[in-house]
Amino acid sequence: MRLAVVSDIHGNLPALEAVLAEVRGEHVDRVVNLGDIVSGPLWPRETAALLRAMSWSTIRGNHERQLLALPADRMGPADAFARARLAEEDLHWLAALPATLDLGDGVWCCHGTPASDLQYFLETVTPDLDRDGSPGVRAATAAEVADRLGAVTAPLVLCGHTHMPRAAQCGGTLVVNPGSVGLPAFDDEHPYAHRMETGSPHARWALVERAEAGWQVQQRLTAYDWEFAAQRAEHKDRGDWADALRTGRVGRTEVEACG
Repeated sequence: MRLAVVSDIHGNLPALEAVLAEVRGEHVDRVVNLGDIVSGPLWPRETAALLRAMSWSTIRGNHERQLLALPADRMGPADAFARARLAEEDLHWLAALPATLDLGDGVWCCHGTPASDLQYFLETVTPDLDRDGSPGVRAATAAEVADRLGAVTAPLVLCGHTHMPRAAQCGGTLVVNPGSVGLPAFDDEHPYAHRMETGSPHARWALVERAEAGWQVQQRLTAYDWEFAAQRAEHKDRGDWADALRTGRVGRTEVEACG
């Protein structure tokens, strides 16, 4: 089995199109989309329209849940922007997506962890932002990964949410995060202030293949016109997204951009 795994597209249409062009050349058996599909100041409706036409195995992320369930005055700016621009058919499509998905053949999918679409699986937030240069987040320990895996025993577990490409072996389970197609860095305040930064503006995804010795993972970086995407973010008054899209690092923060 040969899988292309994408996550956290966040309405970045040119990044998605560049990844899709590469995926088409890889002769995969299935494409898996791990959620957070449209939220952000970029191209939510166009991204939804493109993906609705695909026969991808897709789950929802926390941003799909939030933009569908929360009243407008309680939404974050990324969700509110997308919600205001999506068509009814887009909303129906998002509402029908499952929170988790068992693909069979020993492959299991979630957005955050099996228990929560907001929990980081392979990273742990710490109260150490900027202490000796710390981003306020570290790789999860083996015990933390095992605890978050819970009762799931599939040989391959696919997750997203953190935007950080990473893999960890936990007993007989390989947990893989492909990183983010659409947003290579962000800052957050929960549970402590921290920064997630890949360090480059490339779109990220993973090529995962079952070989005789077990699952093999290629973490892929795809170049695209990120300046075009950054200019779109600037035009929508999201300087934080523009900085992240250009560099893969946090520059202006969400609080600075949105007040």
